[in-house]
Amino acid sequence: MSTSVPSTPAALPVNGQVIGLAHYASRAALERVLAHSGTSFNQSVALRAASDSGGSVERAWLVGRLTGALKIEESAARATVEEMTARELLAEPSAERVSLTDAGHELFDSIRTAGNAIAARLYAGIPAEDLATAGRVLALVTERADAESVAAQAADRIR
Repeated sequence: MSTSVPSTPAALPVNGQVIGLAHYASRAALERVLAHSGTSFNQSVALRAASDSGGSVERAWLVGRLTGALKIEESAARATVEEMTARELLAEPSAERVSLTDAGHELFDSIRTAGNAIAARLYAGIPAEDLATAGRVLALVTERADAESVAAQAADRIR
């Protein structure tokens, strides 16, 4: 039985389509992990945000983080937080704050472990300097795209 090693693809100009295809391909791998736990992608982003912030955050901050990171409506972000409290992944120590429960911590740890394994496979063999360059370019593109959105929203309010 022979195994084939994937070839290095021809250099493509970086554009939104290439970036989008990479995003959706890697997200599909993560979505398979999330499906096993009944967790939506939005919920996984909320788990990461809460975990990265020490486990307890202001509800408004978490909603803002979801709307900003995922480019979703505030109502969808609020629904995500409510789904997570209903699943007891988040507790509500006060009306203004939410905190990861033990179940939320455990779920996030399992998602993070699986996600790290996926990333290790996807990025294997890519030189660190190439990854650093790609990271800088994508951060700049994200910053510019966010600025475009803010400017468009401001223009819409003026009209």
